[in-house]
Amino acid sequence: MRVADDLNAALHDLLDRDPRAYLLGEDVLDPYGGAFKITRGLSGKFPGRVLGTPISEGAITGMAAGLALAGDTAVVEIMFGDFVTLAFDQIVNFAAKSVTMYGKRLPMRMIVRCPSGGGRGYGPTHSQSPQKHLIGVPGLALYEVSPFHDNRAVFTEMLDRGEPCVLFEDKILYTRPMFPQVAPFRLTPPEEAGGFATVSLPGGGEPDCVIVATGGTAHRALAAMRALLLQDEITATLLVPSRLYPFDFPESAASARAVFVVEESTAGGTWGAEVAHVLHSRLWGRLSRPVELVHTDASVIPTASHLEERVLVSESSIHHAIRKALRG
Repeated sequence: MRVADDLNAALHDLLDRDPRAYLLGEDVLDPYGGAFKITRGLSGKFPGRVLGTPISEGAITGMAAGLALAGDTAVVEIMFGDFVTLAFDQIVNFAAKSVTMYGKRLPMRMIVRCPSGGGRGYGPTHSQSPQKHLIGVPGLALYEVSPFHDNRAVFTEMLDRGEPCVLFEDKILYTRPMFPQVAPFRLTPPEEAGGFATVSLPGGGEPDCVIVATGGTAHRALAAMRALLLQDEITATLLVPSRLYPFDFPESAASARAVFVVEESTAGGTWGAEVAHVLHSRLWGRLSRPVELVHTDASVIPTASHLEERVLVSESSIHHAIRKALRG
């Protein structure tokens, strides 16, 4: 099953289980079924609860926050995650604050889905990864789709939190398979590893480094791990979280001596910097070097594929950063 199909099945399941659940967004109705076809088939099966909206991210998220405030469940699709900035007030100043500002905790069952990331030639305003702009907001949790995390479980976890959640979906993943092959490594599923999908060499042993990567960059990190092993004899363990913020310390990193954090975001106030802070404070006595960030170049994202590839995080940029740090 492709990641897009798994997301679609998770939304079907959510609307089927919860009669008070609504899905809102631009062009989400059939026969179009959303810009990336994630909502196909939903409006026909759940008429009246899948709502096509005008092109107004503020209005969509404001309506969703109102539904959540009234006790309903609301899922919003922002057609391109770049434009979640247009809904910043509704998400940050209303939805997130509504959890606690009425004298007692008020569940806000609201999910804002944001197709994000580059790699598809959509250009500067349709290819960004805006996660860092929402880090650290009280009452707001951030998640990212991963090919190693079942989306039904992720949706359940987000709604059980009782607070607004933003789900980033790297567009490059939509056509990729769920639970891809990781040979010659083995995959430890997230339910067995504290919520982190863990890819490591079989047989145990301490790796030369630990890589923490977002779901959309995981396949690039995995390819870099293979190259590091075969070309440089550097062993690595890959940790892929589902929840980006609040970020929990991964116990599987407790023995790490070198850590690299990979994200598709420009440097400065990022999720990666938050992770580095958490890991550095916990691993102070073990680390042989500072936690290192691997991220997108400080540039707008070009439309031309050969230029876009130079700017974005890639297998080669991850490989180069780790080999340079560990081998000089």
